[in-house]
Amino acid sequence: MTSALPETLTPPISPLLDERSLSRLRWGCRRGLLENDLFLERFFARHAASLTVRQAKGLDDLMDLSDNDLLDLFLQRKQPTDLEAVSAATDEAREVLALLIVPAIPGVAQT
Repeated sequence: MTSALPETLTPPISPLLDERSLSRLRWGCRRGLLENDLFLERFFARHAASLTVRQAKGLDDLMDLSDNDLLDLFLQRKQPTDLEAVSAATDEAREVLALLIVPAIPGVAQT
């Protein structure tokens, strides 16, 4: 069976992030707002072992945002296209943002 998309449209597979790069990324993601740090720590707890180079670039793009803009994205008060910063709307940043934002399920406590 063949894919419906031509090979040129299939995104390349990104290699996993090595341990040193992961450590540097985690260090670079420290923020001034505790709320942002909580989102980021939860992200690393869930995805650190499977984080790709592409996703690391997306996270780095998001770290270019101000703390308030970043929190607005995390809380879904704004969309990446609502912000002036172009880095929030990259494909990589959107991919990571989808992993960072876990929709709440009514009646279920989030951990």
